[in-house]
Amino acid sequence: MSPPFVALGIVALVVGGTVAFALASVKRLATDPHEYVVAGRSFGAFFLWLLLAGEIYTAFTFLGAAGWAYSFGAASFYILAYGAIGYVIGYFFLPAIWKVGHARNLLTAADYFRDRYGSRKLGVTIGTLQFFMLIPYVTLQLTGLQILLTIAGYDAYNATAGVALAFLLMAVFVFTAGMRGLAWASIAKDALILLAVLFAGLVIPAHFFGSVPAMFDRIVAHRPQSLVLPTTWTNHSLIWYVSTVLLTGIGFFTGPQNMNAILTSRSGDALRRNAIWMPVYGLILLFVFFAGFAALLVIPGMKPGEADQSFVLVVQRYYPPWVLGFVAAAGVLGALVPSAALLLAGASTFAKNVLADGFGFVKGDREQTTAMRLSVIALAALALLLWLVYKKTLVDLLLFYYNGITQFMPGLVFALVWKRVSKYAVAAGLAAGLLTVVTIFVEHADPTPYGINIGLLALAVNVAVVATVATIWPRRDAAPEIP
Repeated sequence: MSPPFVALGIVALVVGGTVAFALASVKRLATDPHEYVVAGRSFGAFFLWLLLAGEIYTAFTFLGAAGWAYSFGAASFYILAYGAIGYVIGYFFLPAIWKVGHARNLLTAADYFRDRYGSRKLGVTIGTLQFFMLIPYVTLQLTGLQILLTIAGYDAYNATAGVALAFLLMAVFVFTAGMRGLAWASIAKDALILLAVLFAGLVIPAHFFGSVPAMFDRIVAHRPQSLVLPTTWTNHSLIWYVSTVLLTGIGFFTGPQNMNAILTSRSGDALRRNAIWMPVYGLILLFVFFAGFAALLVIPGMKPGEADQSFVLVVQRYYPPWVLGFVAAAGVLGALVPSAALLLAGASTFAKNVLADGFGFVKGDREQTTAMRLSVIALAALALLLWLVYKKTLVDLLLFYYNGITQFMPGLVFALVWKRVSKYAVAAGLAAGLLTVVTIFVEHADPTPYGINIGLLALAVNVAVVATVATIWPRRDAAPEIP
């Protein structure tokens, strides 16, 4: 059998088997939106751990982190650092969010804003913004999917068609299985990614250099600049590193897909235990960095836009097709399972907060669930369209997403800690933050002025505007009390 047939055949078997396993684990087709979106709020710490890791550790983790280690060296370590900040924030912050959601029967992040600030229009606005902000994040997964299928096919087949087919399969899976099916699919995805990353981070360096320490000795001897940050005020400098770690750490759990996962929890304690154990997944990133540095020495000369495929190319060139098949299959699941969570989050937000709450197009529970399923297909189509016309590196897409999604953090936090903040203050701050991001990104050739991540600058503007408006025009009504 030809190498492409072997590698792609293994990918197809693994993906098909994972989808079948997850569908078989879902007892019946959900018609209740609470079952479809938040699994009846029934997940304990273990399932929650798998689900959140399934959403956070994606094709970006598998390919983008290695690509940045290859291209930018020490700057890539921000990916390891921001999770630690996110978990600390999550330990104290997520149980409070869950308490509100549980007491008020909320489904989405936009529900939270609507409920806490007493504004249907704010909920509609948040729902619309988050729906469109998820599109670049889904596109990130499609970019990773294309890289993996191209390499697994040894450049013999049209990967674009394969991406479309695989993504259609995942959209149908989300349409059918909902949140509970996602949790079961995460079990297979996480197990296979762990094996693939251990192989890439330990076996590849041992194969070519004898050990990981020996590999780093080679890097110190021949590419020492890869292990230090630039000292100037430029992109990927120390200032950029610190500001990016802060931005992404603060925004770690602000995505609508994370809110859905939080609301699946059966208790606040489950969320705290999850925050304690989530750093275990961060250890996976170490092996991804090892794989990227190994690829830098084995196949040097790749440009930043090409480096996302670096370590998988090493596997293709130096290992049997069946090994490539399992590594690529792990990466494909790392793209498809998080894509499913993103599709579900975007679709539930749009159907619940825009179609139902905003325009009254959807009335009962069964109709809401149907609208969510149809919105899954619409979001998938939009993401495919963006992917076809806008090609960027995986990390570029992730940072673009974080620049926008982190702007929701002030509204989430102030709803819990400052009663003066009104819907007008939150809306004004959000508008100011997003406008700052767009203005700097469009008007400046260097989107990191003085090396500072523009998302953090925008967040500072956002908070300042919220605080100013809340001080001058405080809220007059009161948010519903939480038992």
